[in-house]
Amino acid sequence: MISLPFRRTRRTPNIDALYGMIVAQARSEVFYRDYGVPDTVEGRLDMIVLHLVLVLRRLADGQTQWPPMGQQIFDRFCRDIDDNFREMGVGDLAVPKQMQRVASAFFGRAKAYGAALDGGEGRSLDEIVARNVFGVADPPLGAGRLAAYMKEAAQRLDRQPIEAVTDQGPDFVDPAAVPTPTRSS
Repeated sequence: MISLPFRRTRRTPNIDALYGMIVAQARSEVFYRDYGVPDTVEGRLDMIVLHLVLVLRRLADGQTQWPPMGQQIFDRFCRDIDDNFREMGVGDLAVPKQMQRVASAFFGRAKAYGAALDGGEGRSLDEIVARNVFGVADPPLGAGRLAAYMKEAAQRLDRQPIEAVTDQGPDFVDPAAVPTPTRSS
């Protein structure tokens, strides 16, 4: 048998399904209607990134066999965003620059969200969500609710066996069930 010099990585058949579940959750109208997430291209991208970070965080949780699947899901995300830029009319020469911007935003958010979810020092998850999703420094109630959603979703995913995440999909929290936090003055 002749070995080809450039092998494609074998894609697990459920990568598209897993990515589809992430996108479907991110598109839940509750986030835009009740949480106040901006219903814009940027707002929707932020919600996909947020959910992608939650799933990739779970897949990377101390498991050496799952990072290839996480990489495949991330690659699927990149293909999707690239396709969307092209559909929106972004020129071929501008797409790589836009993709670089998206990758930078993804990795920055992944680091910030991960640190906040893991209880690290620094800004609170409310502040990080306010800045990244809502574009403001002072966390609105929607940012607090979205941060509470993220914490519940992360805890729920942490309790879900990795095999269940990869075989059946992430068991996300119903965003409508997360109460709006009250401001303590």
